[in-house]
This record gives sequence, C-alpha cells and structure tokens, in this order.
Amino acid sequence: MPIVRVALDVPIHGLFDYEVDEPVAPGQRVAVQFGRRQMTGVVMETAAQSDVSPDRIRKVTRVLEDSAPLSSSLLKLLGFCSDYYHHPIGPTVLSALPTRLRSDKPVPVRRDPAFRLIRDPSLLPKRKAIARRIADALAMQPRMLSQLKALSSRVGSELKWLEAEGWIEQCEMPAELPMQSLQLANAHQLNFAQQQAVDAVVQSEGYGCFLLHGITGSGKTEVYVHLMHRMLQPCPESGRREGGQILLLVPEINLTPQLEGYFRARFPATELVSLHSGLSENVRLMNWQQAQSGSACIVLGTRLSVFAEMPRLSLIIVDEEHDGSFKQQDGLRYSARDVAVFRASQSGVPIVLGSATPSLESYHNAQTGRYRLLVLPGRANADARLPDISCINVNQSVMSDGVSEKLLREIGLRISKGEQSLLFINRRGYAPVLMCTECGWLSNCKSCSGKMVLHLKDRKLRCHHCGSQQSMPVSCPDCGHAGLHPVGSGTQRVESLLQARFPDARILRVDRDSTRNKRAWQKMREQIHANEVDMLVGTQMLAKGHDFPSLTLVGVLGADNALYSADFRASERLFAQLMQVAGRAGRADKPGEVLIQTAFPDHPLFRCLERHDFDAWASQLLAERRMAGFPPFVFQAMLRAEGKSERDVYTYLDSARAAAIALQREVEVFGVVPASLARRANHVRAQLLIQAGSRKVLQQFLSDWRIDEIPKGGLHCSLDIDPLEF
Repeated sequence: MPIVRVALDVPIHGLFDYEVDEPVAPGQRVAVQFGRRQMTGVVMETAAQSDVSPDRIRKVTRVLEDSAPLSSSLLKLLGFCSDYYHHPIGPTVLSALPTRLRSDKPVPVRRDPAFRLIRDPSLLPKRKAIARRIADALAMQPRMLSQLKALSSRVGSELKWLEAEGWIEQCEMPAELPMQSLQLANAHQLNFAQQQAVDAVVQSEGYGCFLLHGITGSGKTEVYVHLMHRMLQPCPESGRREGGQILLLVPEINLTPQLEGYFRARFPATELVSLHSGLSENVRLMNWQQAQSGSACIVLGTRLSVFAEMPRLSLIIVDEEHDGSFKQQDGLRYSARDVAVFRASQSGVPIVLGSATPSLESYHNAQTGRYRLLVLPGRANADARLPDISCINVNQSVMSDGVSEKLLREIGLRISKGEQSLLFINRRGYAPVLMCTECGWLSNCKSCSGKMVLHLKDRKLRCHHCGSQQSMPVSCPDCGHAGLHPVGSGTQRVESLLQARFPDARILRVDRDSTRNKRAWQKMREQIHANEVDMLVGTQMLAKGHDFPSLTLVGVLGADNALYSADFRASERLFAQLMQVAGRAGRADKPGEVLIQTAFPDHPLFRCLERHDFDAWASQLLAERRMAGFPPFVFQAMLRAEGKSERDVYTYLDSARAAAIALQREVEVFGVVPASLARRANHVRAQLLIQAGSRKVLQQFLSDWRIDEIPKGGLHCSLDIDPLEF
C-alpha cells in the first residue's frame, strides 16, 4: 500500500508513516490513530515504502475530503518555519489552520450569500435610509453580504426586511465580475512622494522588499490603497490574467475592525475578509476558505493570517512593521513580519513594510541595500503640520498626583477652545503598587516576583502577570498601620485627578479594563469622532492607527520608566511609542502640541523627538549596538525554562549550556540568568542566551545542539529564535 507521511500536533520532531488505501495528495487532511487517540493530521509527502517495520504501520482511518488540500507553497512555507524556528513540524502545520480544520468533525459548508435588486429602489420609503443605501448599491450589480457590511452596522436586519418585503432576493454571484467592481472609491490625489512610492512597488518585477518610512499622518494608508487597487487588476504583461490577492497584516485586533470598515468603503465591490482571534470559529473558517478558494481578494488580519492560503497572492503589506505584536510569544515563536518577507520571496511578489518608526533591523536592512527605502517626508494633509514637541522638567515643576500644573493649564485651554486632549500613560489601574508608610510593606504578588496593581474603583489588588487578585487591605498586613499609600500613577488615578480638576469636562478612559466589553472600543471611537469627549486618558491602545481631527494636545506621563530598563531594546520601543502617540495631535488643520514629562529633558532620545528626527536616533542606536555586539549585528536564540522547582530549572539550563560549550562552535554562550520576571504564577523562570555573528552559523549550531535529549523533568521549555523579550 502507498505510504503517507503525516504531520500531527504532538511535540515530536518528524513525520509519522501511515498506509492508505487510495492515492492521497500532499496537503490533504486525514484522520489517524496515534497511540490511543484519534487525531487529525496533514499529509506532507508520499512514499513507496517506509523505514518503519510493517507491523508497526497503521492505516489512515479516514481521508477528510470536506476541505481543499493545502497547497505545496503553503506546505513549503510551514516547513521553512519549522526548520528556522526549530519547532516540531506537526504543531507548526496544525497551528496555522483554523480550529475547525484541526479536528475530524465534518466541516460545515458555509457561504457568503449574495443579493440582487428586483424592484425599483426609488419606491422605497424615505425613512428607510439604510435600506435605500443598500438598494442603490445593488442597483449597480449583485453584492455579497460581506461587501454590503461596509454600508452600516445594521445591514443584517435591513437585508431581512428588504427580502421579506420583496425588494431583493438571494442569487449566485457571476463567475467574472465586471471591471467596475474593482474601481477605487473616493480616490485621493497622491502627492509626489506618495506617487513615487506606488510607482516603485508596481514597477518592480517579482520579489522586492520595500520599507515605507513615512512620518505619522504622511498618508501611508493611502499608498496602501492605491497599491492594492493596482495589484487587484489583471496584468497580462506579467502573466496574471486574473486580479491578484492582497494580504494586509496589522499588529492588533483593536485596529482590525476600524481598518476593515475603511477598506470596505474604499473597495465596495471587492471581496474582503478578516482573520484574527476575535472571530468565532465558524466565521474564521469561512473567511479562511474564501481566501483559499481565491474568492476573497483582500485578506486583512493579525499575525496568524500570514499563513492564510492565497492562490493568487500578488502583494503583501505589513503595517506598523516595528510592532512587537507581530512576534508570537508561545508555541511556534515566529515573527509574522519575517515570515511575510520569506513568503513574498517564495511567491515572487513585492512586500511593503510600513512604519513611522521602523525597527532597527528593517532600517539597517534598508541602509545596507537589502530592502529598498521609500520615504514620505511630509503630512498628506497640506493644512496639517507636525506637532510641536517639548519636555516638562518634573524636577522643576509643581506636580499634582504626577501631572504638572503646566500640562493641566494647557488641558484647560484646549477645553475652552472646544478641542480634545490626550493624556498618555502606559500603565492601567490606579497605582502600580500600594505601600505602608510606617514599615515599608509593598503589595507584592504571592505568586509572582512582580507587584499587585491597585484598582481603586473595585477596591482590588490585581497582578497583571498571573491574574491573581485580592481585596484591598484596610491596614498593613505586616504592622497593622492604617496609612497605606498608593505609589505612582495609572490611568484610573489620572482620570480621577482630571475629574476633580475639570468637573464639567467629558473624560474618557481607554485601556484594557474599560474596553473589555464587546463593541466598547467601537462606541468610544464614535464618541471621539463626534466630539463628545474633551479629554482622553489611555494606554498604548491610543498610540497608533487612529485619526482624531479635534485632538490637538498630547501629554505623556511616566516616559522615564523605559530609560531604567535592562532590555537593550527599551529605548527603541520608547522612541517608537512616543513618536506614534505624538502623531495623534494636529492631524487636521489645527496645530498640535505634545508635552512630555521627564526628569531628563536633555536626554538624546527626547532631543531627537523634539526635532522629529528618527534618522538621527536610529543612527545613534545602531552605532551603540555595533559596538556592544547586539542585533542587528549579531543573531540570537534564547532557551527558556520554567517550573516549580528552582533546582530543576537551573539544572536543565546548566546542562544545556554545557552541551552548547562542548560543541565548540563560533557562537557565544552566555551564563544562565533569571528571567526579567523571575517568578510567575508560582513558576521559577530562567533563560540561556546564545548568539553568533551570522545567521547561518547560529542555525547550524542549533541543529546540532541536542537540547531535546537533556532530561526536562516536567519543565516547560522553549527555544526562541530572534527573541524580542528578555
């Protein structure tokens, strides 16, 4: 019988041989018996015979033919990820699939219904405004439900009414859409720099990696839109007889619905689907299958969508490419940005990495010629200019609960003008720690080496690392003193201060706590755009991807915390974060101002920020990293271990370190050290760093480093290639 080699979701490197009664193509899902379990796997390759003893080879239980097989190009991409990140091939392949495709249960056949107009829309009641908009859209041509969703959030109920009243009916979409379906709505005239960027990408032949470095408000999204429009068109000259497919990666789920609505409005007749963890299993499966079939022309998603099956892929865009959210921190620890670059190279298509503050790795690649640098030096809105950035020296200022009087006066001035202000503090809760003024007791977490954060409104102490919580004590647990004092500020404390200082102002707090409920963030955005808010207090959720025309003042609190970090990337992240949040001010015709509270106003980071000079700051950091031997001039891998026994953790890592030294390769093996959070959820955490001068040397070393053969003793261990967290 033919032999198939199957990838299974088990933490073992390698494939598993099974017999099959009929020919099965690579990429096909199969149900097999593994030990005592029935599992779903993916056929990676076929063979005429096996090295395994015939009496040990089982037969495939069932070939799952309810979904199309994975393409050879996607299997190759997943194989690359397994090899590069040194992760077992089975978990790599299965984790890339929607949850419903990881089981042997029948895959539901779901389709996106289409509708057509069958009555004169002019006869619709005038009070049915949304129904009339739907009818006007259908008057041009039939539309899919996903396309109509761009018109309103109430499209579903209005479609039911229209269908019940006999205005529309469901239909089959034509196999070929007319060319006007690919037309771009509300096309903006590009400025010279934007047009140059579009032309450079479109005119490139095959693969090319472009770093689009545009200041905040420079119109990077408009460049994306025009590029997408060009790539969606058939191009006989390049052999593309059909329109292409676009993959657009964004860093966070919070940005996805906002961008989805925007791109649906710009491409109203083009099929667009989103892929992210906020979708239900059935919706994610349907969207993934639409991408796989080629019917979805635009796929918008977070990092996992880099593995979406797209047979007509013609362009990849990675927005905010510097963002750490593109790095997966458990399981297969891949960087979606780096995987996207490999996928573009593999598929022979261009890729655009966009950012106002590129990562130093990408910026270095652009400086050395590996990537092509495209620059947008000015704001797209001719009436808008970059905000004025200045520092407030907290050592020479009168402070009220961590906010300077100067900043409070500027906020009051904006309120009197009817303009909006934003206070940015990247720390939620009321205060980072509760302290006894008598004996010095601190609200330490009993399960972690971190502190429990005070949430005053709930009168709770919460650990943001392990999730444990307890009621706020009325007196010190150690000495019984009643003088417990909150130290430092979080978003809730700043909100309380502003409410006391400006009792009539409309204040909105935006953080993970306030946006926990479904649709909460969407409602908040609508309030902001309707100018129903005077002041925003928020975390990094507000730092990027938002355009608030009435926002003219940004105040930054707690910026100095990152300057004390032991992580060599901390200052890079801080500059990017401050540049992003500063870019929220003055995006329309009103001038913007940014005030940063700091004890170090003469620090080079703040000086470069005041000049909006990313190039100078990046050059300084690259020079420091070259001298210190840090990425991007070296390549790193981090072996992490955690467990309940400190002895077991350090014994395992010490053994791994000894094995690394014994190989005598051209790599630097550092000592075993505690993780930055040495204990989390009652687990001890430590790590071992390896680095080499070339990627090839490091990869060869990792292939020969037999860490799987070292007894783990029940520890949770992981190997992180190109680590971002230390």
